Amino acid sequence: MNVNLQGKNAIITGASKGIGKTIALRLAERGVNLALAARTQATLDETIREIKKDHKVKVIGVATDVSKLEDLQNLANTAMKELGPIDILINNAGVSSQYPFEKQPLEDIERLAHTNYLGYVRLIRLIIPHMIERKQGAIINMVSGSTLCDPIPKTFVTYSSLKVGLRAFLKGLFWEMRDHNIKITSILPGVVDTGLTDKLDNIAQEQRDRLMAPEAVADMVLFALSVPANTCPLELAVINQKTPWTKPVIDYTQAQAK
Repeated sequence: MNVNLQGKNAIITGASKGIGKTIALRLAERGVNLALAARTQATLDETIREIKKDHKVKVIGVATDVSKLEDLQNLANTAMKELGPIDILINNAGVSSQYPFEKQPLEDIERLAHTNYLGYVRLIRLIIPHMIERKQGAIINMVSGSTLCDPIPKTFVTYSSLKVGLRAFLKGLFWEMRDHNIKITSILPGVVDTGLTDKLDNIAQEQRDRLMAPEAVADMVLFALSVPANTCPLELAVINQKTPWTKPVIDYTQAQAK
């Protein structure tokens, strides 16, 4: 995919592993300067070393808990100070949670809301005024393929309903921002082979075959950034052909055994 992104500046959350790290590597290959955010500085530093070894781009790491407003403010301020104006924001950080609703801890519900919904909305709100000022920018957001299901999958009721709300917010934001030449794109991935599934020793091979590689999602991000200036992919769904939406790929008992 021929994408000319040389010299652009990007923020990526959840960037130290999995989908976020894969996206960071792909953008670095194309000359994008990066502000990477994740909760753990050590894993961020590891990713930064890997990028700097092969690519001549500016890359910084900012330890960030996206559920905390003060951390997001620090991320936005540090990124703009160190890199300059932000051209690309990729909201990728998130937490997964799988419970029958009556068993879900109340603090878990709070964590999901502050990370998977408010984390996105707040960071967009911090960055978007600067994009409006410059009349340019791309904001790409990891939502969830589960939002395509009606009803949403069992044991993911809280997780998926927040993602449904996020998807609705981003659709509305698309219409508000298009007159400012800012693109808003939602990625709706199926279940991806990341750190969560790596920890599940008892997951069957048939279930593993239903998991996508992070590179499949990164390809969607590059596609969103490669379209003509007058085009915006509002939503891109990338789903493994074997995913059964009638029930979770990983059942509740396996998820709790990790």
